[in-house]
Amino acid sequence: MTIGVLGSGSMGAGIAQVAATAGHDVILFDKNPDALKRASDGLLKILNRLVEKGRIDDPTAKAIFGRIYFVDNTSAYKDCGLIIEAIIEDINVKKAVFEQLEDVVPEECILATNTSSLAVAAIASACDDPSRVIGIHFFNPAPLMKLVEIIPAIQTSNEVTEKCRKLIEKWGKLTVIAKDTPGFIVNRVARPFYGEACRIMEEGFADAATIDWAMKEIGGFRMGPFTLMDYIGNDINYKVTQTVFEAFYYDQRYKPSFVQKQVVDAGYLGRKSGRGFYDYSEGAVNPEPNKDMELGNHIVWRILVMLINEAADALYLRIATRDDIDTAMEKGVNYPKGLLKWADEKGIQHCVDTMDRLFDEYKESRYRCSPLLRKMAKEGRTFYQTQKETA
Repeated sequence: MTIGVLGSGSMGAGIAQVAATAGHDVILFDKNPDALKRASDGLLKILNRLVEKGRIDDPTAKAIFGRIYFVDNTSAYKDCGLIIEAIIEDINVKKAVFEQLEDVVPEECILATNTSSLAVAAIASACDDPSRVIGIHFFNPAPLMKLVEIIPAIQTSNEVTEKCRKLIEKWGKLTVIAKDTPGFIVNRVARPFYGEACRIMEEGFADAATIDWAMKEIGGFRMGPFTLMDYIGNDINYKVTQTVFEAFYYDQRYKPSFVQKQVVDAGYLGRKSGRGFYDYSEGAVNPEPNKDMELGNHIVWRILVMLINEAADALYLRIATRDDIDTAMEKGVNYPKGLLKWADEKGIQHCVDTMDRLFDEYKESRYRCSPLLRKMAKEGRTFYQTQKETA
């Protein structure tokens, strides 16, 4: 099967590399010739680096690169069996692109979007045959991240869903199926990792360095939330939060933070701009964390229980299965363990009591306890008690 990738930014180029490595001819399109040149140079550099590290040999690198065709005309898509769109997160732009693609590609060609938060059903509605439209959400960098979320819209045929899942797994990826709801699994469940950390900072409870230290050294996360936001790009992370907040009809659980808005407004976008929550300029000295263990444990548990509550609600609302939710958070954002497993270890009743205490203190709906957690605590059940009951 010839694979089409639309958009030659870092995500599009990464997807093209994955598909070409799996043996496919790949048509990488971008209307901007300069962007195509950057993608070509970047891919060549990455492949040469893999050769230097001994990950692949030189003939393999040349073969992978030789299977990628850089084009600036979508007519090159006429023989593709699957096209994955990876362009700007703008629903109107994506709908226009998908409408145009239908005039070019064969009838059996599957049209996929790599959107991280937009409604796949809305994108599919632009097509005469929406049954062949699906979400295939890779994580950045696509060649390194194992997880891929497969998101069928209500219009997507079962055949297309299964075909895509099997294909992506052949590419060496780990797939999870997510309902077409805002943020899918990862970007929905992970919101409190950033949002509650910002809230703790806003309250003056702890600064960024202390929160990051606690989440990394005590919680076992690979990066603290502020380091991760700087790494992702505060503009990108803030935009995803805004999108999810609006898509959930302004549910307070997903409310964006003024702390993050301020750094975005100031142009402090993170590593890429040289400054974010931290200063990345040469010789910069950043604040040292307060390594008080009692404070650190309090920070970790407050953020963790919010994450657990969100994961439980995703299961309650049938966004995904128990196993897919835990797999997504472990493999998509490198959490130390699945949140539902973590809930079992901490104790379901303890989770409920903490959420109720936060709600009593703040009287805000962001701290409402998931009905599933409350029901499980009442019945004395755990998530991994039996496969039949909870999966």
